[in-house]
Amino acid sequence: MTRTGGQLLVDSLIALGARHSFGVPGESYLAVLDALHDTEGRLDFTLCRQEGGAAFMAAAYGKLTGQPGICWVTRGPGATNASIGVHTAMQDSAPMLLFVGQVGTGMKGREAFQELDYRCVFGTMAKWAVEIDDVARIPEIVSRAWSLALSGRPGPVVVALPEDMLTSESDAAPISAPFVPTEPEPPRSAVEDALRMLQGSEKPVIMVGGCNWSTSGRAALQSFAERSDIPVLAAFRYQDQFDNHSPCYAGEAGVGMPPHVKQIISEADTIFAIGLRFGEMTTDGYSLLAVPSPRQKLIHAHASDLELGKIYRPDLGIHAGSNAVANALEPVSGNWSDWRAACRAAFEESLIAPAQPSPVDMGRVTAHLREILPSDVILTNGAGNFAVWPNKFFPFGSEARLLAPQSGAMGYGVPAAIAAKLAAPERRVVCFAGDGDFQMTCQELATARQADLAVVILILNNGIYGTIRAHQERHYPERVSGTSMFSPDFSAMAKAYGMHGERVESTEDFAAAFERASTSPTGAVLDLNVSAEALTPRMSLSDMRAKALEDRG
Repeated sequence: MTRTGGQLLVDSLIALGARHSFGVPGESYLAVLDALHDTEGRLDFTLCRQEGGAAFMAAAYGKLTGQPGICWVTRGPGATNASIGVHTAMQDSAPMLLFVGQVGTGMKGREAFQELDYRCVFGTMAKWAVEIDDVARIPEIVSRAWSLALSGRPGPVVVALPEDMLTSESDAAPISAPFVPTEPEPPRSAVEDALRMLQGSEKPVIMVGGCNWSTSGRAALQSFAERSDIPVLAAFRYQDQFDNHSPCYAGEAGVGMPPHVKQIISEADTIFAIGLRFGEMTTDGYSLLAVPSPRQKLIHAHASDLELGKIYRPDLGIHAGSNAVANALEPVSGNWSDWRAACRAAFEESLIAPAQPSPVDMGRVTAHLREILPSDVILTNGAGNFAVWPNKFFPFGSEARLLAPQSGAMGYGVPAAIAAKLAAPERRVVCFAGDGDFQMTCQELATARQADLAVVILILNNGIYGTIRAHQERHYPERVSGTSMFSPDFSAMAKAYGMHGERVESTEDFAAAFERASTSPTGAVLDLNVSAEALTPRMSLSDMRAKALEDRG
């Protein structure tokens, strides 16, 4: 059977297991859009409003589902707009495929209209960037891209599609079966060595990260930690991968790291790191572990050998998948029950939110959401000081999920919420956004409405770029510049998109407003009146916590 390159590509993706895709149309890949015309219910196309939003959706979809998120964009401006999602997927270790239209092969190298060298543009941003130059090789290249996105440390792959490669015909057969990734298993001797090192420690701690955990893998790790009575810390924005209600969970090592988490890492004599890369946020600027040889004994298990020893030399490196490692562990015992209990007590104390000097007190709002949201809620957020609320004051149970960018990208939360609702339409999805953060991708409200995806968005509206203002006031006091903003009426904007929109002026008004938002069949935007002082405290969050405890007596 003869197919166009566009049909060959789409048929191969369906066989591999792709069911949803996101994108903004472009004339450079019209043959793909033609092939998608007949795939409704098998491989759906979600029409987005800007390529950055589409790429964020694909990155979030990959992080949530563990399957590559698919994004389609046109050449040149489309690709550069989408680069923010590629960067985020890489930092998140989330599987993603970005398909980019390209000029025809006969025009390459002439700086043709919107021409770019995608290998150069994405070479350091993605796991692999490739350009198809033979229509018959489309199944081969797509198969490799899919498997590479899922293998080792998952991440994004960029595939450039010259226009003539999509319109040309070939009798090559598409891929006929899905790809089933396999995790590398840990050697038994390495597992025994790791258990021996833990057994001999006085203050062990487990650190967990990565988005490619299975339900059984998470359960196995939790069972091991609880039976061994070892405290667990989550890497930056991966606290949803371990049940925060477990007596072993002790907090998140990320931006705005609580003092007790810094203390745990500093005092630990053995760290068992599973599935995480040691980034700046997880190590408090690489200060908590000495580079390259930490004072603490380090056991590092990761599915990618490139992560072992990349920054820190482990005493024991285990090249194995996180789930495989967790399922191979057997309980150990030691005299560290008091240590684990102290770590847990410090975490529970950290959940006490300081009173907020604003009309809407987000501490009380978050406490209310902890009480009423379902156990399988999906929370999303972009970047800004506002993210402290879903990231530091909301404990995630075993079913709840957090979609938040390790890249610190503003604008991620709204597209991520849309992708989450598409992947799991039966689940409640709530997005936290700052007013600046929201305006990065607010046009995707139209995407949510067109796709009939009812998400709830909470805008913490303080009229400033809060994170930057906080740093500005600390380093350049009395010289505020470029961080105050004018914003539209967000509730009116939501209504213009056909959603429920409401301004919440006080804490007391929030519960009823959220109930109305949650029952809106078209989704909702709540504009929360949060004063600037609440999100840019001259007093640090840890100092505010201490004062709150003092006030409680």
